[in-house]
Amino acid sequence: MKEMEEQLHNIYIQCLQELKNIGIDLRQKDKIGEILITINNKSKKRYGVCKQEEPDISTRYIEKKGKRKYIKYAKYNKHRIEISAWVMQLDESIVKNTIIHELIHCIPNCNNHGKMFKKYASYIKSKLGYDIKSCGNKKEDYKKSNIEYNEQTNYKYIIRCKKCGQIYYRQRRNKNLESRYRCGICGGKLEVEKM
Repeated sequence: MKEMEEQLHNIYIQCLQELKNIGIDLRQKDKIGEILITINNKSKKRYGVCKQEEPDISTRYIEKKGKRKYIKYAKYNKHRIEISAWVMQLDESIVKNTIIHELIHCIPNCNNHGKMFKKYASYIKSKLGYDIKSCGNKKEDYKKSNIEYNEQTNYKYIIRCKKCGQIYYRQRRNKNLESRYRCGICGGKLEVEKM
């Protein structure tokens, strides 16, 4: 475990340097906030997560969606990045891609996968070649890393994209899945099958 933490820290430092070389300096605590990075041993599906803490009150704004209003913050003073342990066994380029994805979330106004996030992702792709997307393809990444991929068989539901055929496995069924969610690969509609 300690070796994995060390490996993560070394790759993280490399990512920070690569971003600094193209003009994105994430070591400026006054502009970005504090960034902590660790390994998550529990997560089996997601690649990583950036948890924002301590919102900067001076960047508070209200976002209106329909009849509802939401209080949002453009900047946070603390970011906790967690990279899933299973990702650390993949090819280093995939690990870097995941870390850089989460680092983009530390940039002010990039808390979600909206316009600013996409703008930075596109800029990083043009300069460094990383293909940063809102969600990954576990099966493809295992294949790129020359590791055999075995999906767990104890799932109750198969979710299939009607457009590209991508398959997702779930334990529970979300009643809004077919009406509110789309495929992470192509944006197509989803259908649920019981196993």
